[in-house]
Amino acid sequence: MGCERPLIIVLLGPTASGKTDLAIALARALDLAVLNVDSRQLYRGMDVGTAKPTPAQRAAARHELLDLRDPDQPINLQEFSTLAQAAISRELARPGARGPMALLAGGSGLYLKALTRGLRPPAVPPQPALRRQLDALGQPVCHQLLRGADPEAAARIAPADAVRTQRALEVLYATGRPLSSQQGAEPPPWRVLELGLDPADLGRRIDSRTQELYAAGLVEETRALMERYGAALPLLDTIGYGEARRLLAGELERQAAVALTSRRTRQFAKRQRTWFRRQHSPVWLTGDDTGTRLEQALREVERRLG
Repeated sequence: MGCERPLIIVLLGPTASGKTDLAIALARALDLAVLNVDSRQLYRGMDVGTAKPTPAQRAAARHELLDLRDPDQPINLQEFSTLAQAAISRELARPGARGPMALLAGGSGLYLKALTRGLRPPAVPPQPALRRQLDALGQPVCHQLLRGADPEAAARIAPADAVRTQRALEVLYATGRPLSSQQGAEPPPWRVLELGLDPADLGRRIDSRTQELYAAGLVEETRALMERYGAALPLLDTIGYGEARRLLAGELERQAAVALTSRRTRQFAKRQRTWFRRQHSPVWLTGDDTGTRLEQALREVERRLG
């Protein structure tokens, strides 16, 4: 086993598919940390709206790559990749009976692909002055600019995703070259086992979790973020926070906000499903409960370890 390359286990799937519970169960069974690959859980103070692991869940298993920055300090793909690779290296250096392993879990497809395929995003530092100008223009105008300058990148970035839109424009203006033409790849020195979740009742799960997020304080969390960072914070345009902000502004009733969040989440989950089926080749886990999925996952791990 000493000459074998390390094994990286990747647990992926659309939002609300059950990744958190299974990741914790896997981490406990294999004595690993859960390395987060959810782009919104990287930010402090965004707990309820991102369905971040609760204190009890964090006590049940070690978690890394959570709460890395305040929401007004965006983390780009290049920065995340550097931080994540360091976390993976630390995990692989820990002694383990089964040899060096690490566990990645999340639904941010591009971030996962960057780590598992070795994407090398441009090392362009943040441009605060340019970001202020882009904020002033507004997201619809920014995405339109991106469609004209880099249609390939624009096709991959949702029209409401201000953070990634600004990053693509930032790279374009800093280097004079489209982001889509600069993303090379250098495969990492790991074996990768991808495990996927895509339950048939995902729509019901999304509706149920949306209700839970509002009951758990999504609106109150949004108000606190607005008070600290301002209502124009780009991350407040994302699913859940955007509807809660409109509720606070009197533009939506609570029931309408919940329904809109569920609908936007379903649309997002559809895009995630498409991404994972086109960009990844996971072993799709079946079963309705975490225990059944865990058994399947552990069998796949043992098979890879030989």
